[in-house]
Formats: sequence, C-alpha cells, structure tokens
Amino acid sequence: MKKWFLLIFLTLLLTSSIASAATDKLYVIEIEGMVTAGTALRVENGVKDASRIGASAILIKLDTPGGLVDATMDIVKSIDNSPIQVITYVSPEGAIAASAGTYILLSGDVAVMSSGTTCGACMPVTYDPMGETKPADNKTINFLTAYMKSIAEEKGRPVDIAERFVAENLAITSNEALEKGVVDMIAEDVPELLDQMNMSGAEIYVQEGSLRDDVIDLLSNPQIAFILLLVGIYGIMFGFMSPGTYVPETIGAICLILALYGLGTFEIGVFGIILIIAAVTLFIAEMLTPTYGILTFGGVICLILGALMLPQEPLLSEEWFRTFRLIVIGIAIASAAFFIFGISAVIRTRRTKPTTGSEGLIGLTCEAYSDIDPVGIVKIKGEIWRAESKDRIKKGEKAKIVERRGLTLILGKVNGECD
Repeated sequence: MKKWFLLIFLTLLLTSSIASAATDKLYVIEIEGMVTAGTALRVENGVKDASRIGASAILIKLDTPGGLVDATMDIVKSIDNSPIQVITYVSPEGAIAASAGTYILLSGDVAVMSSGTTCGACMPVTYDPMGETKPADNKTINFLTAYMKSIAEEKGRPVDIAERFVAENLAITSNEALEKGVVDMIAEDVPELLDQMNMSGAEIYVQEGSLRDDVIDLLSNPQIAFILLLVGIYGIMFGFMSPGTYVPETIGAICLILALYGLGTFEIGVFGIILIIAAVTLFIAEMLTPTYGILTFGGVICLILGALMLPQEPLLSEEWFRTFRLIVIGIAIASAAFFIFGISAVIRTRRTKPTTGSEGLIGLTCEAYSDIDPVGIVKIKGEIWRAESKDRIKKGEKAKIVERRGLTLILGKVNGECD
C-alpha cells in the first residue's frame, strides 16, 4: 500500500508540474531601431498587459543602435518597477544593443544575447555644425557613466565593464559579454532561451502595436519633427502670402502643432531653433525684395547649421547623424530651389510688359475712325477711344498708340496693320 500511495503521489506531483509548465506565459516586446518616446510608451503598456494576462515573464527583444536619453530612462524605470521578471534579449544574429540599447540590456533581470550580436559603445556624443561627432561634455559623460554603473550594481553585473561602456566607448561580442558576466546566457532563439529558463512549452504572446504608440514613435523622431517644423512654417507663411484658400495655413498649423509635440520629447538646442527661424526670415525677405540669391544663400546656411544643432541627444548613433545630415542638406537644397524659382517668377513678372488695362494699349497700332486733326476717334480692340495726334491722320489710316492721358490716346503715324 505504501508503494501505491508513493506512486500516486509522484504521479500527481508530475501532473501538477506539467500543468504548471503548460500554463507559463511569455509576453514579448520588440524594440527595433531608434529608441524614442513611443518605444518607452510601448514598453510601459507592455508591462501592464503582461500583468493583466498573468504572464510568467516578459521578454524584451533588442536590436537598436541607440536613441533618446529620457526614453531610455523611462524604459529602465518600467523594467525596474515591473512585478514580473523581465528578460532582455539581443536577437537575432547580427543584432546590436548599442548606446541606449546597452542600458536596456543591463537593466533586465536576466540578460541574454544571441551568437553574433554585440553591445556597448555608449559614449555620449555631440554633433558639431561641420557634421562631425565628438564626445559630449564631461558633465554629460559623468552623469551617464554613473547611471550605467547604478544599473550594473543593482542587477549584479560587472561595474568596471559597465563604466568602460560609457567612458571608453567599449563594445563587446556576445561571447565576451558572457565571459565577463555582462549577460547571463547565450541563446540562439526563443525556444532555446525558454529551455534554459525552464519554461519550455510556455505560451508566447507578442505585443500588438497600437496606432497611438506608432504615432508618438514617429513624432518623437528628431528627423520627422524637423521636417514637420519646416512644413508648418512654410504652410503658414504661404497661407499669409496668398490668403483665401485656407489650405496652406491649415496644413501648416497642424504640422506645426505636431512638430512642437515632437520637439518636446527630446533635448533641443535653442540656438538651432533661432537659426532655423532666421533662415525662413531670409527666404521670405528674398521673395519680397529679390537680391538675386544673396539672401537665399544666407538662408540655406542658417537652415543647415540650425538643423544640425537642433537635436542635443547624446545617445543617438553616428549612423543616425549621417542620415540626418543628408536629410537636412536635401531639404535645404529643395528650399533654396523653391525660393529661387519664386524669385525668378517675381523678376519675370516685373519685367513683363503689361498686357491688360490701360498700359497694355501702349505700342499697339489702330485705325483712325475719323479724321484726327488734332483730335478724333480711333478703334482699338473693339473699343472706341478719343485720340489726339500732332500729325494729321485721315480716316482709315493706321496709327500707333504712344501714350494715354486719362480717356485720351496719344497717337503717332506708323506703317502696318491695325490691332
């Protein structure tokens, strides 16, 4: 009987363990590309959703070159305050967790990397007007170094390596990270990770993106915010210059509001904003008082310098800066071309001889409708006009309009057909 009771007990225990394993739930949040305010909101909502469904663990998959400081700190805060175990995982092979991504990787309760992945390179940088990146000021470096060290201390990871990530811009591979204790394990894919976590057979829930998160993610990208800012300014400007349709100013106002929201999600340089406004002012002045491109050239220079000095985020990647520089130069050239086209149109208009109204009659030939000596009548463009001439012009002869005085045309003799 004892053997039977022991067998029944072991069977129930095994069945209970299997049932428990089958009910494990893994909630997956994916961070790919630049870390923005939208990314932070997605992680915050993901932690809430995971708690709501009773997930056993949260898996944050990372493949990011960096991002915004405030957004990164919000993500770390969400991980620290999560009531559920958080696994940070750099995956798939070839993925990176650079700059801001390394802060997120080290903040996980369990840190994992796939083979062929890298992390590190967290030195804060600034972007000078010449388009080159350089280390940020000591105050920023010291602050972010201390922040990285505090994360490492809290999670039991090597503080010296964490410090070198920021102070020396150290970057390491997944194998090096495992050897140095930066990560806890290497797993090629999620099933292998679950095996090592004793969660085989867990149900996997992948976070579904929401429109709100995607919109915030888009607006908090400095590149998009810059484009919206220019579109907003140009729209309002052209709306005032050609009133009546309300379309340009409406579009401009919407874009400007969205741009201001986006600019509020990351650090900006005030001097950059001033230069952008100065550029737009020079463009407007060029259109109102053409200087044959002098003001436009100055506007292009101010626009490029202002845009490059606009984002002041130390954890953005060098690749992001290169892309941003190309976007800025492209927009500056397009703006210059547009305003030069506007200048050319203004100059052509000013040089074009009027073809309507009273001034449009000067230089045309007409037929005398009566003898003109010195006063008579002529017909021009189907209209009868009073005319004067120093020379005697007989009825039916041709004459040229040389001047207009009120309702009287001043004529001169000419050979040719009448208009």
